[in-house]
Amino acid sequence: QVQLVESGGGLVQPGGSLRLSCAASGFIFSNYGMSWYRQAPGNERELVAAITSAGGNTNYADSVKGRFTISRDNAKNTVYLQMNSLKPEDTAVYYCNGPPRGLFDWGQGTQVTVSS
Repeated sequence: QVQLVESGGGLVQPGGSLRLSCAASGFIFSNYGMSWYRQAPGNERELVAAITSAGGNTNYADSVKGRFTISRDNAKNTVYLQMNSLKPEDTAVYYCNGPPRGLFDWGQGTQVTVSS
């Protein structure tokens, strides 16, 4: 059974930082690219960042470019999202998954709230 467990979210003021983690199990993690997605109430789930299987290449949504960094540690079966200079529009539930989008069953996600 594939499991994806997101953690690290919380309440932060605009301009603050958070580091999210996604712990993966049930598949050969190092063989897969991984992505972070987010979904705000009333919105579609959107791709935030992606990383190749060995971590050599990354891609970001324009809205987070320069502020967020995706990374991974294949020895720990974990993918990370470092989020800096957070804005209220970053408020959402953050999830990890493949590419493609629905490769694995979605986990519970972790809530990020950016508010003063």
